[in-house]
Amino acid sequence: MTTISLQCRECKKEFDPTFKYICEDCFGPLDVKYEFPSVSKDTFANREHTYWRYFELLPIQDKSNIVSIDAGMTPLIKAEKLGKELGLNNLYIKNDSVNPTFSFKDRPAGVAVSKAKEFGLSAVGCASTGNLASATAAHAAKGGFPCYVFAPSDIEHAKITQALSYGAKYIAVDGTYDDANRIAAQIGDSKGIGIVNINMRSYYVEGSKTLAFEVAEQLGWQVPDQLIVPVGSGAMLNAICKGFEELQSISLLDNVSGMHMIAAQPHGCAPIVEAYKKKNSEVIPVENPDTIAKSLAIGDPGDGRYVLKRLQQYNGYAEESNNKEILDAILLLAKTEGIFTEPAGGVSVAVLKKLVEDGKI
Repeated sequence: MTTISLQCRECKKEFDPTFKYICEDCFGPLDVKYEFPSVSKDTFANREHTYWRYFELLPIQDKSNIVSIDAGMTPLIKAEKLGKELGLNNLYIKNDSVNPTFSFKDRPAGVAVSKAKEFGLSAVGCASTGNLASATAAHAAKGGFPCYVFAPSDIEHAKITQALSYGAKYIAVDGTYDDANRIAAQIGDSKGIGIVNINMRSYYVEGSKTLAFEVAEQLGWQVPDQLIVPVGSGAMLNAICKGFEELQSISLLDNVSGMHMIAAQPHGCAPIVEAYKKKNSEVIPVENPDTIAKSLAIGDPGDGRYVLKRLQQYNGYAEESNNKEILDAILLLAKTEGIFTEPAGGVSVAVLKKLVEDGKI
């Protein structure tokens, strides 16, 4: 059986795996630390085609607490036509748009709601720019939880409509995502609600690392050379790195130090890119994000400085793309591979195109 604890990312103090997310000593974020059981590549063969196939590597202690809508194990597509257009021979796209609520957020939301069930919480919620609202609400519906979604009042109506269809209650916040985040944190802590990306964050981010697990398995247990990750808060990029590192720690992958991590952000909300290019170790928030990539419009990224550390650790880059480049990339991907993505996906393709043209890939 997997044994877990919480460990401060800053001072490394360890805590029992309870309903907490901030270090009592230094106020740093808490990460899940594991003592994994013995596993092999065969452990995961012939299992269900969801990210719960990696149950031993996730923070749920009892399988009866899993709340699943069959997300994950999404296609890793060899993008031959797009690759030819860009001059690349081995380009792959991880298509998480085919998840049940149409984004990668089904991964962290599912793990967080499952952990809320394990903790015996009475309600869940999230602060969201759209995708997480739908993912949390869908899992809450499956798990029988009331769900509260805190989101900017100017979010795309279609995304909120999807979340409301699952029975969520929408709290519209005048302001940015960061304003919604602050209000959700206050209410979650005072009412004991599991806000998946705030007070459940230590467990929530563990869902995103399943992208690394799946990509490694789909590539025959190999590490990609270059990974381009769309970045809002920075949590997904950090979690993907953690996922590859954990696979190495249990001898399912060879040395992962040779991979290159690339952070892709939209112009108008690219504080991590700006910090990277100016060689700053701290990220200066963007007060008023202005981009069509609303799901990445997080002006004060919680994991921003940790992304900068990951880029340094894995010899990476950070680059941005403007609205026109994003729209052009959406059409390019659709016309070459038959995949229609939201603007966040366009950011990744646009940044890829730019880095190829600059000779960095």
